[in-house]
Amino acid sequence: MNDQITSKIISAAYKVHNTLGFGFLEKVYENAMRIELLKNGFTVIQQSQLVVYYEQEVVGEYQTDLWVANQIIVELKSVRNLAEEHEVQLVNYLTATKTEVGLLLNFGPSKVEVKRKYRLYLPKGSAED
Repeated sequence: MNDQITSKIISAAYKVHNTLGFGFLEKVYENAMRIELLKNGFTVIQQSQLVVYYEQEVVGEYQTDLWVANQIIVELKSVRNLAEEHEVQLVNYLTATKTEVGLLLNFGPSKVEVKRKYRLYLPKGSAED
């Protein structure tokens, strides 16, 4: 189920990138992604407050760029290249919020970079991009 949803989110990101190109602030892409995902029938919350846990106790909140279908964190970037810390940040968000899957989407200069991340480790050859 998550793979179908993430595939549709990725398709929406390509449409947004093809329309807007590179060079806008992340908020522009966030707003465009919300519009595109709503057109595709998804529930989308921008800047959703998700609870952060430490040893089964709430220790704070985290604001996600997009919270899609009440199950997928979508983090957006608009940089030349994704860095390892962007990926680590998303995995930390997944772990802290007990969310299973997230997408890191970078609206880069020539294309959309996509990183699908999971809260639990998946061995090579699995569905991770």
